[in-house]
Amino acid sequence: MSFQEKLLDSFIAFEQDIDLLSPIHPERKSALKRFEETGFPSKNQESWKYTSLKSILQKNYSLYPNSNSNIELKDVKEYFLHDIDSFKIVFIDGVYSPFLSKTTHDGMDICVLSAALSKTKYNSRIKKYFNKIVPENESLASLNTSYTKEGAYIFIPENTSPEDPIQIMHFSTGNQKSLWLQPRNLIIVNEGSKVEIIERHQSLKDHSVVTNSLTEIYAEKNSFVDFYKIQNDMHSACLIDNTFISQKRDSNVSVHTFSFGGKLTRNNLNFYHKGENINSTLKGITILESNQHVDHNTLVNHAHPNCESHQDYKGIFSDRSVGVFNGKIIVDKIAQKTNAFQQNNNILIDNKSKVNTKPQLEIFADDVKCSHGCTVGQLDKEALFYLKTRGIPDKEAKALLTYAFANNVLESVKIPNLKKRINRLIANNLGVNLGFDL
Repeated sequence: MSFQEKLLDSFIAFEQDIDLLSPIHPERKSALKRFEETGFPSKNQESWKYTSLKSILQKNYSLYPNSNSNIELKDVKEYFLHDIDSFKIVFIDGVYSPFLSKTTHDGMDICVLSAALSKTKYNSRIKKYFNKIVPENESLASLNTSYTKEGAYIFIPENTSPEDPIQIMHFSTGNQKSLWLQPRNLIIVNEGSKVEIIERHQSLKDHSVVTNSLTEIYAEKNSFVDFYKIQNDMHSACLIDNTFISQKRDSNVSVHTFSFGGKLTRNNLNFYHKGENINSTLKGITILESNQHVDHNTLVNHAHPNCESHQDYKGIFSDRSVGVFNGKIIVDKIAQKTNAFQQNNNILIDNKSKVNTKPQLEIFADDVKCSHGCTVGQLDKEALFYLKTRGIPDKEAKALLTYAFANNVLESVKIPNLKKRINRLIANNLGVNLGFDL
C-alpha cells in the first residue's frame, strides 16, 4: 500500500475521533476528494520542478501521534524566548501541551484550534474564514484541510494589540519511529489591530518526521501583522509549510522566514491583496549544509491599485546542499501605481552546493514600478584576503562576510530579543564565534 492510499484509507478512522457536525467537516471531505484526484505533487509540475518528494514518501509514517509525552519545560526551555513575556501555544508531536502553554480568552482569543472548533459561539467566525483563501489546486494544502484537527487559533478584535508576542511552538520528540504531522493555524486580525507572532519548528531528536503545516492569516483594514518563522529541525526532519495571507485595505503584513535545518523544507508563501494601500513584506535567510534542501515558493497577487510589496531572500549554501527560489509577482490590469520589488541573492561556499532561482513578473498594468533580480556567486576573494591580512583566520573571515551578506534582512526584525536569537543561530550555523555580543 502506498502512503497516499494509507492517507485515504485512514480518513475513516480519523472521522471516528472528531465531531462530524463541525462546520468545517464538509470542507474536510471535499478537500480529501481533491487530494485523491491530484495526489502528491511531482517534478512534472512547474512549481515543483526542482523539489522531489519521492524520497520522503517511501516511509510508512504514523498518522496518529502518541499523546503520552514526557517532555518537561527543562527539555525545551532553550527554544523559547524567555527573556520576553509572551503568549505560548505549544505542541508536542502534534498534541497540544497545556502545561507548557500560556493562552487567553481575555479580550482576545489565543488558544488551540480544536477549542474553537468545538464551541458553537465560534461557528460563525469559522464559517466566514476557514479555508477561504486556500487554492483548490494545492494538493498538500488539501491534504492538510482534510485532516484538520489541531493547531493555533488567534483572533484579535478591532483596535486591539497584545502587549506581548505570541509564540507557536512545534516540537517533535522522536518517540515514534516515523511520524506525519498536519497542524493548522487560523489567524484573524481585525481592523486597526496589531500582532507579533513567532512560529518555530524544532525536532528534539534525529528521527523521521514530516510536518505538512498550513496557516491562514486574515489581515483586515488598517491592521499590522509581523510574522516570524524559525525552521531549525535536525537533518532527518522535513517541513512543508503553506501560508496564505489575505490583506484588506491599508493593512501591513511582513513575514520573515529563517531556514537553518531539516532534510527538506518547502515554504509556500502566498499574499492576496483585497484593497488599496496595502504593504506586503517577504524576507528570508537560508543557511544550509550537507544534503539539505530548501525551496522558497512565493506569490504576491497585486489585484488593487496603490499597493507595495518587497521580497528579499538571502541564501548561503555549502557541502552538497540545494537551494530553490521560485518567486512570482502578479500585477492585475487594474492594479495601477503598484510598487513591487523582488530580489534573491545566494552565496555558494564551495563547488558542491547548488541553487535554482527563478524570479518572475507578470504585469498587466502599465503604470507600475516593478523590479526583480537574482545573483548566485561566491565570497568576494579580495574582501576575504583583506580580512586575512588583518589577522582574522580564514574560517572567521568567511563567517564575517556571510554574516554581513545576510544582515540587511535582520535589520527589519522588530523584536530585539528575537533578533539576538537569530544572530546566535546564524553564528552557530556558520560554526564560529563572531567575536561580539550577539
